[in-house]
Amino acid sequence: MLVEENTLNEALNKYFGYDQFKGAQEEVIRNVLARKNTFVIMPTGGGKSMCYQLPALMSKGTAIIISPLIALMKNQVDAIRGFRLPLPKKYKLTFKRI
Repeated sequence: MLVEENTLNEALNKYFGYDQFKGAQEEVIRNVLARKNTFVIMPTGGGKSMCYQLPALMSKGTAIIISPLIALMKNQVDAIRGFRLPLPKKYKLTFKRI
Protein backbone atom coordinates (compact mmCIF):
# COMPACT_ATOMS: atom_id res chain seq x y z
CA MET A 1 0.00 0.00 0.00
CA LEU A 2 1.72 3.18 -1.16
CA VAL A 3 0.78 6.15 0.99
CA GLU A 4 1.48 9.78 0.27
CA GLU A 5 3.25 11.78 2.96
CA ASN A 6 0.28 14.06 3.66
CA THR A 7 -2.05 11.03 4.02
CA LEU A 8 0.30 9.45 6.56
CA ASN A 9 0.60 12.71 8.52
CA GLU A 10 -3.18 13.21 8.42
CA ALA A 11 -3.71 9.71 9.84
CA LEU A 12 -1.10 10.36 12.55
CA ASN A 13 -2.92 13.51 13.57
CA LYS A 14 -6.41 12.00 13.27
CA TYR A 15 -5.76 8.89 15.37
CA PHE A 16 -3.08 10.08 17.79
CA GLY A 17 -3.11 13.90 17.70
CA TYR A 18 0.57 14.23 16.73
CA ASP A 19 1.90 16.55 14.03
CA GLN A 20 5.11 14.68 13.29
CA PHE A 21 6.70 11.28 13.62
CA LYS A 22 9.38 10.41 16.13
CA GLY A 23 12.75 9.05 15.01
CA ALA A 24 12.41 6.30 12.40
CA GLN A 25 8.65 5.79 12.88
CA GLU A 26 7.67 7.08 9.45
CA GLU A 27 10.11 4.78 7.64
CA VAL A 28 8.95 1.77 9.67
CA ILE A 29 5.28 2.59 9.07
CA ARG A 30 5.85 2.91 5.34
CA ASN A 31 7.50 -0.53 5.31
CA VAL A 32 4.60 -2.06 7.24
CA LEU A 33 2.04 -0.44 4.93
CA ALA A 34 4.01 -1.76 1.94
CA ARG A 35 3.49 -5.22 3.50
CA LYS A 36 7.22 -5.76 4.00
CA ASN A 37 8.35 -7.98 6.86
CA THR A 38 9.46 -5.47 9.47
CA PHE A 39 11.37 -6.07 12.69
CA VAL A 40 11.91 -2.99 14.85
CA ILE A 41 14.19 -2.48 17.81
CA MET A 42 13.82 0.86 19.57
CA PRO A 43 14.48 1.97 23.13
CA THR A 44 11.67 2.25 25.65
CA GLY A 45 9.65 5.31 24.71
CA GLY A 46 10.94 5.22 21.14
CA GLY A 47 7.47 4.82 19.65
CA LYS A 48 7.45 1.16 18.59
CA SER A 49 3.74 0.69 19.26
CA MET A 50 2.84 3.51 16.87
CA CYS A 51 4.80 1.73 14.12
CA TYR A 52 2.27 -1.09 14.14
CA GLN A 53 -0.88 0.59 15.44
CA LEU A 54 -1.10 3.30 12.78
CA PRO A 55 -0.78 0.89 9.83
CA ALA A 56 -3.40 -1.33 11.46
CA LEU A 57 -5.79 1.61 11.73
CA MET A 58 -5.14 2.65 8.14
CA SER A 59 -5.57 -0.82 6.65
CA LYS A 60 -8.63 -2.95 6.04
CA GLY A 61 -9.10 -6.17 7.94
CA THR A 62 -7.75 -7.36 11.25
CA ALA A 63 -4.25 -6.77 12.56
CA ILE A 64 -2.59 -8.96 15.15
CA ILE A 65 0.24 -7.26 16.98
CA ILE A 66 2.41 -9.40 19.23
CA SER A 67 4.20 -7.49 21.94
CA PRO A 68 6.59 -8.83 24.57
CA LEU A 69 5.34 -6.23 27.07
CA ILE A 70 3.25 -8.68 29.14
CA ALA A 71 6.18 -11.09 29.36
CA LEU A 72 8.42 -8.22 30.43
CA MET A 73 5.92 -7.19 33.11
CA LYS A 74 5.77 -10.77 34.41
CA ASN A 75 9.57 -10.96 34.55
CA GLN A 76 9.66 -7.71 36.51
CA VAL A 77 7.01 -8.94 38.97
CA ASP A 78 8.87 -12.24 39.39
CA ALA A 79 12.09 -10.32 40.08
CA ILE A 80 10.33 -8.19 42.72
CA ARG A 81 8.88 -11.32 44.33
CA GLY A 82 12.42 -12.72 44.41
CA PHE A 83 13.39 -9.80 46.66
CA ARG A 84 10.65 -10.97 49.06
CA LEU A 85 8.98 -7.57 48.93
CA PRO A 86 5.19 -7.56 49.21
CA LEU A 87 3.54 -6.61 45.95
CA PRO A 88 0.75 -4.03 46.41
CA LYS A 89 -2.68 -5.55 45.72
CA LYS A 90 -3.42 -3.09 42.93
CA TYR A 91 -0.45 -4.55 41.01
CA LYS A 92 -1.47 -8.17 41.36
CA LEU A 93 -1.04 -9.86 38.00
CA THR A 94 -2.48 -13.18 37.01
CA PHE A 95 -1.38 -14.96 33.90
CA LYS A 96 -3.35 -17.56 32.04
CA ARG A 97 -2.08 -19.75 29.23
CA ILE A 98 -4.18 -19.62 26.09
